[in-house]
Amino acid sequence: MITEMTKYNFVLLSGDADAFLRTLQGVGIVDITRSQLPVDEESEAASALAAKLHRAIGILNTVPEAAPLNRKPDDAAEAVISLSAERDALQQQLAEQLADVDELKPWGDYNPEDIAKLEANGLKMRFYKVRKADFQESWSTDYALSEVSTDDTYIYFVTVSDSDDYNFPVKELPRPRRTYAEAQAEIDALRGRIADCDSQMAGLKSLTDELQRQLDSTRIALDRCLANASAERTAENYLTVFEGFVPKENEAELKPVLDAANVYYIAESAKEADNPPIKLKNNRFVSMFELLTDMYGRPKYSEFDPTVWISIFFMLFFAFCMGDAGYGLILIALGFGLKPKMPKIAPLVVTLGVATTVIGLLFHTFFSTDMLGWNCIPDGVKRLMLPQQIAGYDGTMILAIGIGVVHLCLAMIIKTWQSTRNSGFAGSLGTWGWTLLIVGGVVVGGMALAGVIDSAAARLTIIVLGVISALGIFFLNDLHRNPLANFGVGLWNTYNTATGLLGDVLSYLRLYALGLAGAKLGEAFNAIGTQALGDGGIGWFFFILIVIVGHTLNLAMCVLGAFVHPLRLNFLEFFKNSGYEGTGRKYNPLTENINN
Repeated sequence: MITEMTKYNFVLLSGDADAFLRTLQGVGIVDITRSQLPVDEESEAASALAAKLHRAIGILNTVPEAAPLNRKPDDAAEAVISLSAERDALQQQLAEQLADVDELKPWGDYNPEDIAKLEANGLKMRFYKVRKADFQESWSTDYALSEVSTDDTYIYFVTVSDSDDYNFPVKELPRPRRTYAEAQAEIDALRGRIADCDSQMAGLKSLTDELQRQLDSTRIALDRCLANASAERTAENYLTVFEGFVPKENEAELKPVLDAANVYYIAESAKEADNPPIKLKNNRFVSMFELLTDMYGRPKYSEFDPTVWISIFFMLFFAFCMGDAGYGLILIALGFGLKPKMPKIAPLVVTLGVATTVIGLLFHTFFSTDMLGWNCIPDGVKRLMLPQQIAGYDGTMILAIGIGVVHLCLAMIIKTWQSTRNSGFAGSLGTWGWTLLIVGGVVVGGMALAGVIDSAAARLTIIVLGVISALGIFFLNDLHRNPLANFGVGLWNTYNTATGLLGDVLSYLRLYALGLAGAKLGEAFNAIGTQALGDGGIGWFFFILIVIVGHTLNLAMCVLGAFVHPLRLNFLEFFKNSGYEGTGRKYNPLTENINN
């Protein structure tokens, strides 16, 4: 649900602006319209400092605890970032050295002075490697050749000659720049410097809380700075005007603060044209899904809050794609395990796990085994499970299509309600026409299939609905437009709806396809494990290993698909047919509690 907002215009002396903003931050309920990006030197400096502190804290969170350093650096954040950059550079050098040492290892340790003496006497040493199968023993007699080392694939050797005009049937390798011992010594030195960086960063770990306090303070100051910069100055900059929004439910809390501050203000109910911020107010269950709504965009002030519908259908679609009670139990356990570190995400994971368990029981699937074959389940319970066939088709496929039709019909009903609320009944006759035709047709068709009404009555009702709908679709879709233009627009909308709606309905088959793919892959792992089991004994080890690893991989892939595709069905099919735009801005009050 979208919280109603009150728009405030505060007028005060410019010299009192900063103190007034500090007062509002202490209250923490007024959303002052402000820029989200730096707008002047002061805000740029604060933004850069906040970014530096945030980066330093992120680095320190990845290092282990250690004894604090004896001397605290003047700029701890800069010290942490510099150490991290130095460590990254050393790590890159180490990676290059490790790659180089592998090439040097076959040549072992040699004395570069000996090579220099040969060159001084007009002799040149050349380095080669060749596959064992290609090495010819005759080379040892035809050339001054000495084998250096060999491995499973190659033979490494050198030759010595007294002429630059030298022809050998193997491509010469570049001369090693250093010996293996020298390279290993440099690697050890790099590792020592990396360990020193790690030790220094670990010693700075104790400053994390201090840096966090500094970051919070900087962010509060930056927020206040951006609010001050966005204000309107009048009367030759003597007066400052702030525009802000407050939830109606919090007005009583704000009034005594404003009276005490002796500030002049004008309050009025916010309108869509004011572009008020959006604060969502939902119950505990629905609020878990607000993060999904924010992934697309908050509603405009005149729109509906889609979170309640996302909470129902995303949960249902996720469970449908998973479709396995065993996987649902694992998600529940995972959710409880995440609670200490991810308190906002953990309840959602548990909820999705419960839904998956329920749908998995409905689909009679437990770790990709069919529960209908379990003798321990009473026949009465089995009759509550989804039939494998409905009207000769797969039961889950029919259910997926049915859910999709309901989802789209609901979207069209919401669009009609929204259009009527914002444009009036007369301004939404075209939308009413489509809703009557499609939703009415689905309802009448469903009643006919269920035997509630006979076929003759259903046929007559659909004809009546079609005639009434045609008036709205083709002739009354815009009362201020030429009837011929309305008819042309109606034809175009008919083409788009007829082609788009069919594709939208078929999109819900992905629910069936994903669930089927996960079940079949799980069955394959079960079958492989059963084959490895054999007569038991050591086979039990391989059975358990294959089943655990296989179902872990399958669960990970199922979760990914069950998150992405239900999100798509809500964001694309549902939002498109409901007319949802999601271009609102999030309620972001000035506050001293920047973690809210």
